[in-house]
Amino acid sequence: MDTTSIMSVLADHASAIDTSWTLLGAALVFFMQAGFAMVETGFTRSKNAGNIIMKNLMDFSLGTPIYWLIGFGIMFGGSGALIGGLDFMTNGGEGGFTTLIFQTVFCATAATIVSGAMAERTKFSSYCIYSMVISAVIYPISGHWIWGGGWLAQMGFHDFAGSTCVHMVGGVAALVGAAFLGPRLGKYDKDGKPKAIPGHSLTLGALGVFILWFCWFGFNGASTTAMTEGAYESAASVYVTTNLAAAVATVTVMCITWIRYGKPDVSMTLNGSLAGLVAITAGCDMVTPFGAAVIGICSGFAVVYGIEFVEKVLKIDDPVGAVGVHGVNGALGTLLTGLFAVDGGLFYGGGVHFFLVQLLGVVCVIAWVAVTMTIVFWVIKHTIGLRVSEEEEVRGLDVMEHGLSSAYADFMQIPTVNGFYKPEGEYAPTTEPVSLEDAVPATEVPSTGSDGHKLSKVVVICRQSRLESLRGALEDIGVAGLTVTNVLGCGVEKGAEEYYRGVPISATLHPKVKVEMVISRIPVEDVVDTCRKVLYTGHIGDGKIFIYDVQNVIKVRTGAVGYDALQYEK
Repeated sequence: MDTTSIMSVLADHASAIDTSWTLLGAALVFFMQAGFAMVETGFTRSKNAGNIIMKNLMDFSLGTPIYWLIGFGIMFGGSGALIGGLDFMTNGGEGGFTTLIFQTVFCATAATIVSGAMAERTKFSSYCIYSMVISAVIYPISGHWIWGGGWLAQMGFHDFAGSTCVHMVGGVAALVGAAFLGPRLGKYDKDGKPKAIPGHSLTLGALGVFILWFCWFGFNGASTTAMTEGAYESAASVYVTTNLAAAVATVTVMCITWIRYGKPDVSMTLNGSLAGLVAITAGCDMVTPFGAAVIGICSGFAVVYGIEFVEKVLKIDDPVGAVGVHGVNGALGTLLTGLFAVDGGLFYGGGVHFFLVQLLGVVCVIAWVAVTMTIVFWVIKHTIGLRVSEEEEVRGLDVMEHGLSSAYADFMQIPTVNGFYKPEGEYAPTTEPVSLEDAVPATEVPSTGSDGHKLSKVVVICRQSRLESLRGALEDIGVAGLTVTNVLGCGVEKGAEEYYRGVPISATLHPKVKVEMVISRIPVEDVVDTCRKVLYTGHIGDGKIFIYDVQNVIKVRTGAVGYDALQYEK
């Protein structure tokens, strides 16, 4: 094999490596859809979980053909200063299919950011229209300015993986959309003070954050689009700065909330991780690890005070903090690149020019998205409508928009020892059946057992965490029959003050356990003393004990009454 052939083979191998790397990155960026879906679902209420999942699914499913038909051409179909061109049903232009799929998943990311900010009160049909418009026109035009050779790129604007091009575009669109919608019912009191509406699953929210953090290595790292000719060193550097900024931002938010609220806020700290990732995305290829750490610290402060500013000052309801995470930190990270970039940054002797270009780009993209999205949402609001009715919002979008009774249908069934409630006739018999004719007639009897002991019902409302201890203590004194129910409620004290994302949780209904028992031979005083010893902490929320007289107890199977109805039969 001659030298020319060898060089050709090596070039093919290098191209294959670069393509494989980019396609791997595209797959990771696609999986960010799952991360966003989990974050948004976890940070909102369960009655809207299916709707959130559906919107994230349709962002990608609608955005993919729309971007293929129109958006890609507008973004990359020419070298004009303001717009690319038309490349209807594109094959990806010079970059081919690799570029097409890589840019498609980035477009879908920008679109899906808006879902969380508009959650729990947006018409599904209206959201689908928004998603198609941003994928077809709004994102591609500003994207052309930055990545398609437009006027910002010609000026030297730098946004390596999309702090502005993707995240800030989504964040600004989210701000406009949430403002048009108005707050969720019950979000603000009559004085305009925000009230916390906690999400239904921090576990899902945390899972989403970890997925996004993992996928961000593809989002930023694979934006090198190569691993050969020394590009692997750049990719490794991007990995380090991306990870460091996210970790430092997380720690920063934890410390801020710990100091301000008395305890570290889980939800806000999760937002801190995402804020660090968003902020470092613009300059992850140009900053040192030290610069990444400083960007992480700045983004930590920005997300906490940004979310509070949007919620408390602007009075805009953003259930997941999308504006603070993506809008505020997308802009911040782009500006900080102008300060901390080793090549051209103000703090590295590059002068003020690069920073001013970054500032100009941020301002112009904000203006573009704000104006165009205002028009889009205004038209939608005054045609098919943007917001669901109050009844639909109260009942939940799952049932009203999708005919879904619950995203957690199994959890609505009655739990049993072996799993869930079984339909009648599926129980394995444990004793010989007793016919109604042979059963003891359920006649009226005094409220005492056959041995003269009074029948009493004791109801205990207590913390969920104390249930097992309470059951064990009651068994020790001979109380075996219990009915346990998960309930919601609050006492006259309204509960100890708690915080959710920096907002005090008002006297909403707190999760409790209701334990009911009917007793006869065991003195009520013993039961009460036992319950108090187990449940007592001295703090608000220890619970209540209620005592009732019982007129009668009737066992359905045998017809036994009074004390006899409470006894176990072998």
